Amino acid sequence: MEERNMNYRGDQAPVMTIGTWIVTMLIMIIPFINIIMLIVWAASSNENPNRKNWAVAQLIFMAIGILAGILLAGSIVALISSLT
Repeated sequence: MEERNMNYRGDQAPVMTIGTWIVTMLIMIIPFINIIMLIVWAASSNENPNRKNWAVAQLIFMAIGILAGILLAGSIVALISSLT
């Protein structure tokens, strides 16, 4: 049987409890620490696959949001500069 992770075989990762998710969400409230922890959780090979996949998805959404913000800001600057 192929192992995807050293600690978890197949899809039999332990279920994350509500308490674990609450702590995870509380960590996400703290500026800068949230980004560091997302990177740690996404890159860790010993992390619960559920939180690891969630962290990867959060980082993807953050990247999309940053790109959308840059495009929006660039559009606004171009619009304002064309009016003057």
